[in-house]
Amino acid sequence: MKNVQMSVQESAIKKVMWRLLPFVLICYIVAQIDRINIGFAALEMNAELALSAEVFGLLSGIFFIGYFLFEVPSNMILHKVGARLWIARIMITWGGSLLY
Repeated sequence: MKNVQMSVQESAIKKVMWRLLPFVLICYIVAQIDRINIGFAALEMNAELALSAEVFGLLSGIFFIGYFLFEVPSNMILHKVGARLWIARIMITWGGSLLY
């Protein structure tokens, strides 16, 4: 009986790994590209805004702290109100902020 349970468990783990790991790999690659993009943005933005590398690093850190602090409450609200309503609210807010 234990041998059958072990083979079922191994089969389930293998199936999950084959279905989940490619998605996790793609998410990791996209996250890495996103991290690299800030370096490319710095090349032109620093010259246009007359920022030194130190100031750009400080501003990037401040952005990350704000992102980190607001991400957890945002996800809690997302869980309460649902993805459809919360993502619509984010899109409307970003669109409204671009108008002004």
